[in-house]
Amino acid sequence: MSRYVVRRLLQSIPTFFGITLLAYLLMSLLPGGPLAALYFANPRMTPQDRVALGARLGVNDPPPIQYLRWLLGDDWMRWDSDGDGLSDGAFLIGLDADGDSVPEPPGDRYGVLRGDFGRSFFNNRPVIQVLTERLPATLELSISAFLIGTIGGVVVGVLAALYKGRAFDNASRVLAVIFDSIPAFWLGLILLLLFSVTLDWLPLGDRCRTTLDATCPPVWQRLNYLALPVFVLSVSGVAVLSRFIRASMLEIISNDYIRTARSKGIGEGRVWFFHALRNGLITLATFIGPSITGLLGGAVIIETVFNYQGVGLTIVQAFGQRDYPIVMAVTIYAALATMIGFLISDILYGIVDPRIRF
Repeated sequence: MSRYVVRRLLQSIPTFFGITLLAYLLMSLLPGGPLAALYFANPRMTPQDRVALGARLGVNDPPPIQYLRWLLGDDWMRWDSDGDGLSDGAFLIGLDADGDSVPEPPGDRYGVLRGDFGRSFFNNRPVIQVLTERLPATLELSISAFLIGTIGGVVVGVLAALYKGRAFDNASRVLAVIFDSIPAFWLGLILLLLFSVTLDWLPLGDRCRTTLDATCPPVWQRLNYLALPVFVLSVSGVAVLSRFIRASMLEIISNDYIRTARSKGIGEGRVWFFHALRNGLITLATFIGPSITGLLGGAVIIETVFNYQGVGLTIVQAFGQRDYPIVMAVTIYAALATMIGFLISDILYGIVDPRIRF
């Protein structure tokens, strides 16, 4: 098992670099850019200011240089050997307010490989700091939806197989098709209209009540704010997983070892939940890996609909503002989460079914 994990990790290294190169290439090909967005926000910006701002943001250089600076940093490209505050071989990057030339400062970026995603173009703060502030909101939403979706999917799937052809099975299949086919954003808007506008039972979006200090109470004191977004984010997982668990359980329950267990006088409940369910959980192992990344993608939509102040809403705002450092940081996070998620699924195969040999 350990050799397999190490081999998979080594194989993911070129995949990671390929993802960074492709993502940065696609980002550089987008129309407009951060300078255009900043100029739109401040139309009084002079041409000299745009040149100086572009040099400070590093968007005036050729794309290969920008990619290397983003990946490896620029301290190795621009360093100050004599301590005069200017990088060796400095060139002019613009003019100040008095019309004097502004030389290039030494490099102070350390690159993605060293944990530095740069500074946000619009917030002028480290990207890690911006995302870390919003990460707890996304984690509480995604983890809650993941647990409810996984546990609910397994329970509904097992019960649907146990009561095959009965009312519970038929109802669960119909509801699974309905909730799996409804777009998440549409379902969220309908639930807001029903429970928040019409009935006034639940708050109309946000993460908690707005206060002067901009802090939220603990989760158990604001479950009413979590109810709708968690339901919308988890219901599709319950629908999909329950169908696969049901099909897997019905296939397993007809195997020879299940008939042998029944012939030995083992109770029906023990046969279903101790003998059949263990092999049926292989299906669950298949879904856990992609779910890690899928929850992040779902959180983008749900957080936008419910104005939930998390990483997903930050991503949408960053795309609209062409805030490349934040967009690229989230892209790298999603790539790593995907590779780790599929690795976890492969490891769970061996744990659930010892017959599997890598």
